[in-house]
Amino acid sequence: MSSNQNNEAGNQHSLPLFSHLIELRDRILRVVAIVMVVFLSLVYFANDIYQYLAIPLTSQLPEGASMIATGVATPFFTPIKLTMVLSIFIAIPAILYQLWAFIAPGLYKHERKLIAPLVISSALLFYLGMAFSYYVVFPLVFSFFANTAPEGVTIATDISSYLDFVLKLFFAFGLAFEIPIATLVLCWTGATTPAKLKQKRPYIVVIAFVVGMLLTPPDVISQTLLAIPMLILFELGLLFSRFYVRPENDPENSGQES
Repeated sequence: MSSNQNNEAGNQHSLPLFSHLIELRDRILRVVAIVMVVFLSLVYFANDIYQYLAIPLTSQLPEGASMIATGVATPFFTPIKLTMVLSIFIAIPAILYQLWAFIAPGLYKHERKLIAPLVISSALLFYLGMAFSYYVVFPLVFSFFANTAPEGVTIATDISSYLDFVLKLFFAFGLAFEIPIATLVLCWTGATTPAKLKQKRPYIVVIAFVVGMLLTPPDVISQTLLAIPMLILFELGLLFSRFYVRPENDPENSGQES
């Protein structure tokens, strides 16, 4: 009799886990479907998209110079790769929504109120970081490289190498612009406080430049252009984090602990 009860209890515990796995699979499939729909909508314009991405570099090249493709299939696969990555970036709001819909049922009411705006602001900040890198960082970096090339050296950048370079910068700046979100979450969860973060400001300055060195190509310009916005965004997150510190006598906290 006791063995049957144990089997029933085990089945009851496995069923919720199995249902969660099914839901997770369904949401992953939805994300893949959304990305593929965006990709199929853009793939026809793959070459035009790459040409637009290359403007910050091609506008700095000497007259008569152009980009090159060193691989046989590179002219075909490089724009396709860019279009696929762009499709994922465009689908970020949908991806975050699917993640939100998956974890929301297990959250408390006050947690759902916080995470919903954080999901939206995370996507906007990521896009803002990409826009900052394209319109501010790229022109400065490529102008510096073009003007410091040794005399007699012809600049002819491979299209695949250029794509890898700019995607790394896109990801680095998009991730760096999430610092206000990370600051708010740390203060809201109680992992730290605005006062403690203020005390650690000198260390954070050093960390910002170290992260800029690790996430960007090995040149001082891009490292500095990443570190400075990170520090500004940290101060912005520190400013707003004061409004997301829950008081110790918060009734929802006591309900959560019980």
